[in-house]
Amino acid sequence: MALFHTANLSDKHFLVTGGAGFIGSHIVEYLLANGAGKVRVLDNLSTGSIANVHLFQQHPAYEFVEGDIRDVATCQRACEGITHVTHQAALGSVPRSVKDPVTSNEVNVSGFVNMITAAKDAGVQAFVYASSSSVYGDEPNLPKVEQRTGRLLSPYAVTKMTNELYARVFADLYGLRVAGLRYFNVFGPRQDPNGPYAAVIPLFVTGILNRSVVYINGDGNQTRDFTYVANAVQANVRAMLAENADAFGEVYNVAVGNRFTVNELYQSIADILGIQHAATHREPRAGDIRDSLADTTKAQQLLGYQPTTRFHDGLQLTVSYFRSLVQ
Repeated sequence: MALFHTANLSDKHFLVTGGAGFIGSHIVEYLLANGAGKVRVLDNLSTGSIANVHLFQQHPAYEFVEGDIRDVATCQRACEGITHVTHQAALGSVPRSVKDPVTSNEVNVSGFVNMITAAKDAGVQAFVYASSSSVYGDEPNLPKVEQRTGRLLSPYAVTKMTNELYARVFADLYGLRVAGLRYFNVFGPRQDPNGPYAAVIPLFVTGILNRSVVYINGDGNQTRDFTYVANAVQANVRAMLAENADAFGEVYNVAVGNRFTVNELYQSIADILGIQHAATHREPRAGDIRDSLADTTKAQQLLGYQPTTRFHDGLQLTVSYFRSLVQ
């Protein structure tokens, strides 16, 4: 993975909440590989997997804390001695939030407030958190720019917008250095391929390989700014280590700036695998945004963010990873 920082990390102690999850484990890997003084993971393993961080357990700078962000005392203990927090812990998935808005709110809102309060009380130098492109709702204009959002379409989107509102207040009231990252359809190795809320790319890969039924929601012409996970790692690292005071108290699009239809995604995966296997279309999914494309100008200007991995390159890496798990 490319280098996304210039600072010496040996005197910095990082907390990665949700560090056993998909994006979180990649952030952990980057920090440990580049000499971080400490990398502590807090995860309750409800959607993350200990296998994602198993590779790090012998690293002298690595710590794992099994715990839930809904517990205040756990958040306080996790922040002890920490200089930088990247908050990835959440219950993802729009459909999950539609089915169970209460639990999504408990984890994504109450848990967020617990964590940002604990970080503030611990005097951390920076608190970076995962938001989502779902906050754009029904805002029709493309590309999406940070200051222009629409009517929210799911409980999940409400939780992420609420995070942004709390973060802004904590920045204004307490002077906490915070930054939010609006992820656009992040994908890559270690993304969960199992369960009712499994990610689309692992589902497509395994379905095509097994010649089983593969579903595409709606007509498949909905578009997404698919973003390889290394780009999300970069945004987190740059935001946590930002020296420009203007970079804090803000939210940023984290994407590539290109969009592809779900049908194009499916065909690209089939082409990489060398297997032509027809998908089955079904009803559109409730709460989904129709089209998504990010303007990343703000992240480029204030964080120095530049996506290093484009869609097709990231897809090759991701398909190879999941193919290796199936075979």
